[in-house]
Amino acid sequence: MTKPAVSVVIPAYNEAPRLAPTLEKVTAYFHGKRLVFEILVVDDGSQDATLSVARAAPGPVRSVALGQNRGKGAAVRAGVRESRGALILFTDADLSTPIEQWEPLRKELDEGYDLVVGSRALADSRIEIPQPWYRERMGKTFNWILRRVLPLKIEDTQCGFKLFDAAVAKRLFATARVDGFAFDAEILFLAKRYGYRIGELPVPWFNSLPSRVHPLWHSAQMLRDLLRIRLFAATGAYEVPREEARTGAETGH
Repeated sequence: MTKPAVSVVIPAYNEAPRLAPTLEKVTAYFHGKRLVFEILVVDDGSQDATLSVARAAPGPVRSVALGQNRGKGAAVRAGVRESRGALILFTDADLSTPIEQWEPLRKELDEGYDLVVGSRALADSRIEIPQPWYRERMGKTFNWILRRVLPLKIEDTQCGFKLFDAAVAKRLFATARVDGFAFDAEILFLAKRYGYRIGELPVPWFNSLPSRVHPLWHSAQMLRDLLRIRLFAATGAYEVPREEARTGAETGH
């Protein structure tokens, strides 16, 4: 079996209405590029027909069922674990960032980066459909706190459009522990800790309703998880042998 050039991981929780059009767009795009690819839809314990939609989708679509709602981080981690591609892209089920943005991220990997994150916060980012003001304020507040809790200088850790060298992704997600929405911050924290090169590129972004992020409950959960990341780091939970970390950073594997 030919190894896919890219695995597209899509975490999904109650996404039945939006999932089919997204799968059609992603499939058509990569077929048009004449790439061998796979799509992994990770059903995070949905209560609607999300899993059925994924299983009925034509093309190289595989489904992974978590069985219960564990969180976006757990869903992406499961998708990365099951992926077979040389590169791993994860994107949200609503395609808030168009799939065509894969191409500039891939070019950054070709330039030597180990992972590249899409960003809504750079000067050239295009917010085509903005979030409600309170969600935008929530995101800025979270990023302000993140910069004071974790040594990260990424402008937008939470954009759901990121591309990884597969070996790097598997190493990072095998170590990661956060199941909720703060998993992005954990992965980038680990990438920096292990010496991987992180790129950040502006992307267009179209807010899509309804959002799965509760402004109060999930904000509190994310702040708690930032503190957990600090605790894990302080207690050695993220440590890998020095030679292994150095070799991974040098080779991207």
